[in-house]
Amino acid sequence: MFHNSSFWNSLIVKLFLSICFILVPLIVILIINSFYSVDVIRNQVAQSNKKMLNLHKNEIEKQLKSIGDFVYQLSNQADLLLLQENKDTEYNDYVEAKLRLYRLISNQANFSHPVDSLFIHAPYYDDMIYTQKFGNSYTERLEISNEIKQLLNKESGRIPNGKWKLWQGKHKNYLLYIIQNEDISVGAWIHVDKLITPFKHINYGELGRTILTTSDFSPINHTKFLQTEGIKLEDKLHPYLIKGKNDRFIVLSEPSSYADFNIVALIPEQVILQELPFIQRISIYISIGSILLLILFVVLMRNIILTPVLQIVRAMKKLRKGDLKVRLPKTKSSTEFEMMNDSFNRMISDIHHLKIDGYEQKINLQKSELKHLQLQINPHFFLNSLNIIYNLATLKDFALIQQMSQSLSNYFRFMFKSNSYFVGLEDEMKHTLNYLKIQELRFPHAFTYHVDIHPKWYRVKVPPLIIQSLVENTIKYGLNLDDSIKIMIKVWQREPEDDYIIIQISDTGEGFSDEVLSLLNKDKSYITEDGDRVGIWNIRRRLELLYEKNKASIDFENQIGATITIKLPLNPRDLDSVKNHMKNTMQD
Repeated sequence: MFHNSSFWNSLIVKLFLSICFILVPLIVILIINSFYSVDVIRNQVAQSNKKMLNLHKNEIEKQLKSIGDFVYQLSNQADLLLLQENKDTEYNDYVEAKLRLYRLISNQANFSHPVDSLFIHAPYYDDMIYTQKFGNSYTERLEISNEIKQLLNKESGRIPNGKWKLWQGKHKNYLLYIIQNEDISVGAWIHVDKLITPFKHINYGELGRTILTTSDFSPINHTKFLQTEGIKLEDKLHPYLIKGKNDRFIVLSEPSSYADFNIVALIPEQVILQELPFIQRISIYISIGSILLLILFVVLMRNIILTPVLQIVRAMKKLRKGDLKVRLPKTKSSTEFEMMNDSFNRMISDIHHLKIDGYEQKINLQKSELKHLQLQINPHFFLNSLNIIYNLATLKDFALIQQMSQSLSNYFRFMFKSNSYFVGLEDEMKHTLNYLKIQELRFPHAFTYHVDIHPKWYRVKVPPLIIQSLVENTIKYGLNLDDSIKIMIKVWQREPEDDYIIIQISDTGEGFSDEVLSLLNKDKSYITEDGDRVGIWNIRRRLELLYEKNKASIDFENQIGATITIKLPLNPRDLDSVKNHMKNTMQD
């Protein structure tokens, strides 16, 4: 039962008052600061940013000049003669020249950061040699290269020789540089976005932009932003102020001396105001005041919120690790936390009881299922065995009757004697051999068998009836009364350090049909209406219940005949028994 608390003890009231205590002084400080705000010297900020703009522009032009110089050197390469229209040029010479030129431009492209591609166009061979530092896919690269080929084929005379030119592709804008050598075109192209990459490091604020324009100040990029803000750029090289939809902007521009474009910077006025010394000092004072108020806020909130929350968090961490005995202490706190603590403790108690009941029910169900799976008996096998005894009694073959009865007695004694989920491999093999003796009496001369098991594996624990069930499956579906088959049982370990063993049952019969083999290897059930092949499903289900996930497996394949391979993990006790057997064998 919760005690009645006053209105002021409510968590909501405490949080509201605490936030007001923090926010009201901050708002008062900001209002006072707004009254002391003055006009700023925009020209000083504009000049500083113009110097920065000019610095980056010079760096771009330096790179453009370097690329242009290389293209000029490339246009004088002797190998270009082999790409020109000349019927005396052999094709092998053309290919070798092409490879040398490709290596040359590829090596240079690796050192030319902004360039998208260096290219050589040979119209006589309708060939385009180019580097591939552009495009997100082969299709995009091929589309762009084809666009440039068409441009060179149709308008090669209109393209300025040895000068960077803005070129608008179907999807993107590029800066193009071409030098003509006879009918060969040598050049480079750069995506315009790469030109303004260095300007992204300049902080112009959220609304600030670096824009590339043509020589007449027509924007190439950020056109949608300019339309949204309602800004039209003017042909002015000196800084000027322009009003946009969301803010006023300082406009700075720098023309390029190597190409027909301008670099224009739009700096929001609010960014300039924030950078003034007076505002910086006020910001420092506000920051210091905020830190002090934040410390005070933390101290106040520690006892009101943090301590109860940390108690809940620690309890939930223990709960995540499986500790269902964890409980929250009953301490004096806010009304909401007292309610949460009590509900948490009740919930954990309920979960604890439900989990115990669920575990017990799951264990009982698994035990029942395993017991049921182990006790599945084929009634036809039992009736056929009794029929054989009847026929032998008619023939008065008492020796065979005794042998058959003894084998059946041993068979059913093994089936019913143990409630264990595991038996020794030696006992499992004795039961399997006893089963094979019964089948030899039923089908004389119909099959032979061979067992290859080292004695060191006899003490390893395996699920009961796992081998006998698969041998029974082999006799049921692989036996052919016209031709004798051979059944092989083998147990081994692939590598001495492996922590599992391999049990393999194979025969020389016709093997699995393609349909059955496909269903078995897809872990799909293949039980007919008459209950055929229930043994394989039985084994697979018991392996799932007895071992951890993916530790045990059963696989099916056709070799000479049908082959079934089972992988069973070895527990530490099995490994110790194997080591002790090997040690005793070596001492003997």
